[in-house]
Amino acid sequence: MISKRNFLQGVGLAVVAAPFAGPALAAEPPVFANGGQAIRGYDPVAYFKQGAPVRGTQAHTHRWNGAEWLFSSDANRAAFAADPEAFAPQYGGYCAWAVAEGYTASTVPEAWKIVDGKLYLNFSRRIQRRWERDIPGNIARGDGNWPAVLN
Repeated sequence: MISKRNFLQGVGLAVVAAPFAGPALAAEPPVFANGGQAIRGYDPVAYFKQGAPVRGTQAHTHRWNGAEWLFSSDANRAAFAADPEAFAPQYGGYCAWAVAEGYTASTVPEAWKIVDGKLYLNFSRRIQRRWERDIPGNIARGDGNWPAVLN
């Protein structure tokens, strides 16, 4: 049972801390999902199997990590569902350059690269070229910043 003294001390602490708390900032979702769709509706498995961005369809979807993922075939959907970590882009599909720099940014399906079996996306082809100047360094910095950059 809490004593009256301990209760009043707790209330006093809350009153003193309240002006410094401010409004809570909303964290970014764990997956960049434009309109709720990861990778702007492109098939993550296609990057690995077809070596190109391929638009998914509503006929082949899978919900994972708070986003809807679209696929170009049921085989790709099944592969993703069996092991999403193997196919999902790194950093939740946020821009790899931005995450390396300590923030998040959107991505486009055309700015992509597979490195050591992992898919990385970038904000644009121009930003991708900048990221590619030091892929190992940018990945190391991105890994160090992820997932803290979501806050």
